Amino acid sequence: MAGRRASSPASPVTITVSSSGGKEGGDGPLRRSIGLTSPVPRHSFSKADSPAARPSSRGLSSGGGRYFSAVDNNDESHERTSSEFVRYTVHIPPTPDHQPTPSQEDVDELEPRPQRSFISGTIFTGGFNCGTRGHVIECSADSVKAAKSSGGMLCEMNGCDGDVFLRVMKPLCECGFLICKDCYLECIGDGGGLCPGCKEPYRTANDEDDSMSEDERRRLPLTSMPEFNRMAWKRLSMVRSMKAPHQPGDFDHNSWLFETKGTYGYGNAVWHRDGNAGGDRAEHNGFEEPPDFEGKCRRPLTRKKGVSQAILSPYRLLVVIRLLALGLFLAWRIRHPNHDALWLWGMSVACEVWFAFSWLLDQLQKLCPVNRATDLSVLKERFESPSIRNPKGRSDLPGVDVFVSTADSEKEPPLVTANTILSILAVDYPVEKLACYLSDDGGSLLTFEALAETATFARIWVPFCRKHTVEPRNPEAYFSQKRDFLKNKVRRDFVRERRKVKREYDEFKVRINSLPESIRRRSDAYNAHEELRAKKKQMEIKGDSISEPTEFIKATWMSDGSHWPGTWFSAAPDHSRADHAGIIQVMLVPPNPEPVIGNVEQESNLINTADVDIRLPMLVYVSREKRPGYDHNKKAGAMNSLVRTSAIMSNGPFILNLDCDHYIHNSLALREGMCFMLDRGGDRICYVQFPQRFDGIDPSDRYANNNLVFFDVTMRAMDGLQGPMYVGTGCIFRRTALYGFSPPRATEHHGWFGRKKTKLFLRKPTMGKKHDRDKKDDENDDELDVESALLPKRFGSSATLVASIPVAEYQGRLLQDMPGVRQGRPAGSLAVPREPLDAATVAEAISVISCFFEDQTEWGQRVGWIYGSVTEDVVTGYRMHNRGWRSIYCVTKRDAFRGTAPINLTDRLHQVLRWATGSVEIFFSQNNAIFASRRMKFLQRVAYFNCGIYPFTSIFLMVYCILPAISLFTGQFIVQSLSITFLMLLLAITGTLCLLALLEIKWSGITLHEWWRNEQFWLIGGTSAHPAAVLQGLLKVIAGVDISFTLTSKPAADDDADAFAELYVVKWSFLMVPPITIMMMNTIAIAVGTARTMYCQFPQWSKLLGGVFFSFWVLCHLYPFAKGLMGRRGKVPTIVFIWAGLISSIISLLWVYISPPAGGRRDYMSFQFP
Repeated sequence: MAGRRASSPASPVTITVSSSGGKEGGDGPLRRSIGLTSPVPRHSFSKADSPAARPSSRGLSSGGGRYFSAVDNNDESHERTSSEFVRYTVHIPPTPDHQPTPSQEDVDELEPRPQRSFISGTIFTGGFNCGTRGHVIECSADSVKAAKSSGGMLCEMNGCDGDVFLRVMKPLCECGFLICKDCYLECIGDGGGLCPGCKEPYRTANDEDDSMSEDERRRLPLTSMPEFNRMAWKRLSMVRSMKAPHQPGDFDHNSWLFETKGTYGYGNAVWHRDGNAGGDRAEHNGFEEPPDFEGKCRRPLTRKKGVSQAILSPYRLLVVIRLLALGLFLAWRIRHPNHDALWLWGMSVACEVWFAFSWLLDQLQKLCPVNRATDLSVLKERFESPSIRNPKGRSDLPGVDVFVSTADSEKEPPLVTANTILSILAVDYPVEKLACYLSDDGGSLLTFEALAETATFARIWVPFCRKHTVEPRNPEAYFSQKRDFLKNKVRRDFVRERRKVKREYDEFKVRINSLPESIRRRSDAYNAHEELRAKKKQMEIKGDSISEPTEFIKATWMSDGSHWPGTWFSAAPDHSRADHAGIIQVMLVPPNPEPVIGNVEQESNLINTADVDIRLPMLVYVSREKRPGYDHNKKAGAMNSLVRTSAIMSNGPFILNLDCDHYIHNSLALREGMCFMLDRGGDRICYVQFPQRFDGIDPSDRYANNNLVFFDVTMRAMDGLQGPMYVGTGCIFRRTALYGFSPPRATEHHGWFGRKKTKLFLRKPTMGKKHDRDKKDDENDDELDVESALLPKRFGSSATLVASIPVAEYQGRLLQDMPGVRQGRPAGSLAVPREPLDAATVAEAISVISCFFEDQTEWGQRVGWIYGSVTEDVVTGYRMHNRGWRSIYCVTKRDAFRGTAPINLTDRLHQVLRWATGSVEIFFSQNNAIFASRRMKFLQRVAYFNCGIYPFTSIFLMVYCILPAISLFTGQFIVQSLSITFLMLLLAITGTLCLLALLEIKWSGITLHEWWRNEQFWLIGGTSAHPAAVLQGLLKVIAGVDISFTLTSKPAADDDADAFAELYVVKWSFLMVPPITIMMMNTIAIAVGTARTMYCQFPQWSKLLGGVFFSFWVLCHLYPFAKGLMGRRGKVPTIVFIWAGLISSIISLLWVYISPPAGGRRDYMSFQFP
């Protein structure tokens, strides 16, 4: 065999090719191995003492297929196989000024397309005691593209049947004559350059340039430069040179100033009025002032809009008034105890003090709400318009890596994940700057094949979205929306193409839904065949002797007849959910840097893509390695694996995190987020958080699933402090912030309430006087050497991962020509092609997702997503704010992302239980805001402290909800009598609370109904999930009991089923016991209190009125809970009647014991013999 590969200049690779003619066991498949060695030390898989480099039987496969081993052959393999080796070494100097010019033969020899086919059609696996290997399959969508690229067309020259040679998916001549590459070269050389069809000369790129008029040539921004491709390659090398830690941040103008082959253009020193030399000088006086090229740098990308002072000032004033009223109320309550029921008075006062403290914590973080707006036109003008440094107008935006996480293909349907992936691939962002990674923590073949189907359907869906600018770009959401889909559509072919794409999507859904059964049938067939072969072999060895049947392990098989390296349907060693190898499959390879325009409408094409860019972003399937004995840290561990994998394969300086059920609802969402990251001061922003919006919520929002008070009030108010919290999805991160680095500038807050501020410059600027820089050269070199030595201990043994960190930091910088930027990058420095993806890179990515890679590193402790809490998202955001970073809350006019939420009562309570348990864990950990650093603002610290302490409010809330019932049973009240002072203070507290709610509704934009739903569910959660969370948290802290939660099921799309069927399903849970008890007690207490007062000789109507009022207040808040217990038909479950009878009996016995009838206490308490 022959091996061929295009090497990157930054990573020369030596390739050893061997061919083997032996078969394993006589029946095994033919094996070929490629040994990859690199001058860059890749400790992760080439280290001698690394577990990944040890020989093991796991490196062999019992299935079919072809394997490419990426580990060194050991002695055992040499003894087993006789091979012939041929070694090729490609030496490419990394210096930008010494680049050899390849010949045409070399260009053909090193063409990158065969390597891309190899990468996209290979599953890379590896891990603990398992060598890194590549399994060649044909499941990628690129194979479909390669098959359809020529459409089966052959050369029309007589006697030639070669494949057609196309230029940008079009024939070489406008007449449409099809010709192969060899015949085309003959026509150019011997035929005078004439087309055999129309006898007209072929038009080349130079001919198109020569056909320009003189007037058009004058309007070009720069003259044509010789060897422009070579100059562009030097700019790429200049960007790569930023990997060196000693490289200064300034733009090196010397390499351009002394470039002898460059040209500097021509023209006058004064700008012409009409943009060229041929203006009407008599009318326009010939010249005018040059345009303001720096104006686009001065215009801001974002603007902060404060809330109107007509609303904010009364709001703050009411907070002060209510605080004073609470102080007076508590002082009066303490000074006027109820001597008839001191125990009742003591419990009520303790609860009221805690409620006042909790309200103050919640209100302080809402004092500085802000609104923000972006200007996308400035973003396009600044980063995607032609300029001196970017004459072609290529996109200068930084790369973005999108992470999608899934863990269970049964609870998270593949169709939901597929729609999320399709919305990402169709987003309005430069295709070459986007990469999508799907983390399958379950290692499911169903998810893998569903992603392969998604990549195939994306070749239809993505061009359709780009051509007709449809929104949203989730096909399920787009085709199911109930509105006029013809609005604002002007293309005549839209209706016809929409109908075709809709039919293709329906067929795509059928294929996805049939995958489980297809995989099961395929596996059963292969397993039956293998079992027959095993029995036949056993009979040949042992003859006709009767023996016990051997146990046969049923494997899960891929479509090419090989074993799936991940989780099998029937769990087996090395193939279970907690024990399987790491898997990486590139479904869609990185696209070309130049746009690729599609073909005109043909029979084989569904839509006409003649003027549409048909490129697709890179799409990668990742399943990290899992082994027994290693803590996988759930979602946080999966996200950290994606961070390392993406750093090696694409290294986008920004990362978007999405759950599998949250899709991109606004195709401009990434551009909106980039406006904040790339604007002035954006280098201090660690992440941009978007609000969560949901589909499929019942119209009344019975259980407050939208949670608008938190997302539109609290989060918007925190944006005016140091930034909102990270809520787990819909967030764009700065990669260097995830790596645990500090911002370039920070502020320390000293004194009371942080009023004294100290500015810190944590990153030393490189721009300044020359003698100042020379003076600190030695000191800086020593510091950099120390930091370089600590990086492997911090990030792991992968040299490629460590080398990618300065590149990501450089690409995430602001433009250096922006005012006030001390350390930036030159404009146009990112308008260069991405490094090609090779097998060595993917093999390195396999090594960083191994189960042992994080051992003795800071991953999960300081780097990446933080471990140790159920709510790893809040802890991760807290750590970033604690280092001095700030975050931004981006609320777009059209919802940026949308997802699904559990509308069932039990599922909703378990979701709240998980959040509250994470908050309790935070409170009892080092991440408590009390221990925050001085770089965190005082009010931001209050907000995080409130996030950790709010579950403890449930203890006092449950007591306070029972007090009205106890008051009615005993005939006592929390106060001695309802005095005027008590009623006036109570009225002031209640009135100011209502006015504050109205003002919050005014500046946040929510409705009164949504605010009331939030209040109702606050009490429902506070009496059910929050107490259980406090109990579980205390058990974990005191007894070390581990906390485990089941994954929330995501509803699958079903056109025929009721959209809100889950709302009426009653699932019993222990969390329902406390609310049911409180409802029963208050209902019975109202009846008992009313009856006692009516038949009492001296009725006390004031105490009855107070008790009934507070009981009614509790029951009103619990009304959605009671309605959820009745189901669709309003029938109360039997368990509710059982609890009602039990609670009634207990209350009756307690009442008789506490308040027995007259003269009954002696008989009840004493015992006498007859």
